[in-house]
Amino acid sequence: MSETIRLDKYLADMGCGTRSEVKQMIRKGQVEVNGEKAKKPELKLTTGQDRVCVAGKEICYEKYRYLLLHKPAGYVSATTDNRDQTVLELLPEGLRKDLFPVGRLDLDTEGLLLITNDGAMAHELLSPKKHVDKIYLAYIEGTLPKDAKKQMQEGLIIEEGVKTLPAELVILDPPAGMKEGLTAVSLRIHEGKFHQVKRMFEVLGCKVVYLKRMTMGPLVLDPSLKPGEYRALKEEELKALERKINEKERTHILDGISAVLFDLDGTLVDSMWMWEAIDVEYLGRYGLECPSDLQKAIEGMSFSETAVYFKERFNLPDSIEEIKQAWVEMSLEKYQKEVPVKPGVREFLEEISIRGIKAGIATSNGREMVDAVLKSLGLEQYFQVVATACEVAAGKPAPDIYLEVARRLGAKPENCLVFEDVPAGIMAGKNAGMKVIAVEDDFSETMKEEKEQLADRLIHDFYEVL
Repeated sequence: MSETIRLDKYLADMGCGTRSEVKQMIRKGQVEVNGEKAKKPELKLTTGQDRVCVAGKEICYEKYRYLLLHKPAGYVSATTDNRDQTVLELLPEGLRKDLFPVGRLDLDTEGLLLITNDGAMAHELLSPKKHVDKIYLAYIEGTLPKDAKKQMQEGLIIEEGVKTLPAELVILDPPAGMKEGLTAVSLRIHEGKFHQVKRMFEVLGCKVVYLKRMTMGPLVLDPSLKPGEYRALKEEELKALERKINEKERTHILDGISAVLFDLDGTLVDSMWMWEAIDVEYLGRYGLECPSDLQKAIEGMSFSETAVYFKERFNLPDSIEEIKQAWVEMSLEKYQKEVPVKPGVREFLEEISIRGIKAGIATSNGREMVDAVLKSLGLEQYFQVVATACEVAAGKPAPDIYLEVARRLGAKPENCLVFEDVPAGIMAGKNAGMKVIAVEDDFSETMKEEKEQLADRLIHDFYEVL
């Protein structure tokens, strides 16, 4: 919604400086409005219509700001404090106006903190009625009771008359360098009582020596942010927050899941366009046109099966191995330089990791190319198992590859969740007795209706399942 605002307030609100600093910039001729130098700080503007530039850079007005901060230890979650440094002091001075942290993290607690000036959203996120969940990574001292998970799930009495809501405890593998005698855990809670996580473990006879908040609702701590660093929320993250605020209470898609299995091309990475381009280029070497039905015909085939199909259908002189090697060489550079990860994938993989859920890849692609794309995108650490269709008896829609990945992960099929982008892959997951979520992709847009019918759910991006 547009609003009328003074030029100096406009610039001050957008962090260009204090009111007095902004006025100096205007007097020096550094500010333009609609292509003309501004002369008066009191000039009235209409947001969303008038174009404002400072030193040649356009300044777009945003009524509300949303920052994702990686809070370090030693800072208090407040706007002012007489004793300790506040989280707002981690922001440039010109950016701090009207901002505040949403909720509190203890002085010695690290992790995700939302900074905003949107009071209404903050109220909704903190409302006890919303039960917005948070996941914490903790290192604890002491021996957990054998029934610790059960006690957390049933709720703990942390003081007289105060019982916590059910919480989910996961015992994690110890990270490299963790002090001997400590246990790494993740804990999902659905409320935010004072010192809640620390007090819950105290009831179990343990002490929290390190605490880090990893998620808040659909927001996941960005692993690229170092302590003290921040960034603006992405549009997808903001939309996910809005959906969370407006949604009715529901179970999370990962509840009861012990392993998540992914297809690669078109699911985790936006690469299906690449394969069509490679097919056109490869067949062009032999003076052949790429048939319009080719992609549908090879859907679900393994890398080797596709090479056999090409040789037989197009009567190619090259051997099967020569065809495959040509494709590898053509694809590697594109995978390493041109293929992006799908929106929300990194955040969702972090969510899985935090929950202690295993992850695997089941792809029709060749192993060399899978390794190349995972390495180039920095995703290798999230997957315990990678399997290709060449390693099993039959490719998709047969269930073989998904059953094999589940077997290697030690997960029962009924406790597995599959993400796929094409009907053959969806059928493979369903034939394996697994729950399947279809992922939208430009390549398979014409198959959308079929995907919706086959899958348990269709998503536009991975932010929808955070």
